[in-house]
Amino acid sequence: MVVKTELCNFSGFRIYPGHGRRYIRGDSKPFWFISGKSHADFQMKRNPRKLDWTQVYRRLHKKGTLEEVQKRRVRRTVKVQRAIEGADLAAIKAKRNQKPEARQAARESALREVKEQKRKAQAAKQTTREKAPKAKAAQSKPAKMGKSSKR
Repeated sequence: MVVKTELCNFSGFRIYPGHGRRYIRGDSKPFWFISGKSHADFQMKRNPRKLDWTQVYRRLHKKGTLEEVQKRRVRRTVKVQRAIEGADLAAIKAKRNQKPEARQAARESALREVKEQKRKAQAAKQTTREKAPKAKAAQSKPAKMGKSSKR
């Protein structure tokens, strides 16, 4: 069986059936109070955050929560090295362990090779261009077509 309980609008305590008192303000808003003490404090416009016996104060100042909540342990992330497509893990580790000067020299030699290949490709392109203009000069441009009368 479930018992319908209300919460005290001042102290925050649970009010069971047959206990407490209900106060209805002039704007028809109902308030439930557990005791005359909390009702009187509400009427005197006291702040429940400053009264140390209220639930609001206890929640605000972290009272009574030590047994319930313990700090969660933080899991440390562990870095795992994996192979990348096209390079196995051993090759990656070997490259990382190389001296920076050796790595720089390898990079420069690779760049030289790439530049050399580009120069060869450019030279081959140049030779084909020199032959092409003679062949194009022989062809004549076709006449532009005018507007057609068909619609």
